[in-house]
Amino acid sequence: MSIHHAFEILIILHISSGAPGLIGFWLPVIARKGSPLHRRSGQIFVGLMLATATFAMAMATLTILEPVATHPKLAAHALLGHPEIIRGIFGWMMLFLAMLTINLAVYGRACIANRSLHARNRSPLNLALQIALTAAALNCAIQGVRIEQWMMVGISVVGFATVGTNLWFMLRPKPGPFEWLTEHIKALVGTGISVYTAFFAFGAVRFIPELALSPALWSIPLVTGLSLILYHQHAVTAPLRHARKKAAA
Repeated sequence: MSIHHAFEILIILHISSGAPGLIGFWLPVIARKGSPLHRRSGQIFVGLMLATATFAMAMATLTILEPVATHPKLAAHALLGHPEIIRGIFGWMMLFLAMLTINLAVYGRACIANRSLHARNRSPLNLALQIALTAAALNCAIQGVRIEQWMMVGISVVGFATVGTNLWFMLRPKPGPFEWLTEHIKALVGTGISVYTAFFAFGAVRFIPELALSPALWSIPLVTGLSLILYHQHAVTAPLRHARKKAAA
């Protein structure tokens, strides 16, 4: 089997898990928090995202090895046709986004599973994922500088910020009573941001290649996701703030 055929099979698998995941993302977002629908749909979403990101990592690896063979239609494109550009954007950056998705999905699931046993958040797997994402973000930035694709440098900042905030929570001896929940929201909505970003960027390239480099397109999932994170974090911490005000009165 050629690399191109293997890549096409991975695309099918990637879409098969990613499409229902993109749609299913909204169920736990809109469902009542803690309800059976919220819990079950969230579990399914995490599973789909882990599968989608795993396929994306395989696709990225093949692209790094053979950029032209995996993306023959881009080879003649004026802006994206150079093998190093294809390798950088659709290889190294896709690999970074896939690792970001896995990191956030695993971390977000751990936050709620370990809500009463915080020390378990510092599991070898969770800590290893922070190291791996740091390396992937650094490499994405270096590769972006090397091929003068500054979008790659910009997106790598998300990886460093993710690791920083994850470790800030994981390494604290006694987080606040609601912090596991705000971190859970941050991570799983962040998972959705990561996958929607990849969907807009790498999906658009098949129809309008120029859109793959559009900052406006990349900003849509980021702005939407950050808004959802802030809204839900505010909503779930409202009872704690109310209780504190009542106690102080």
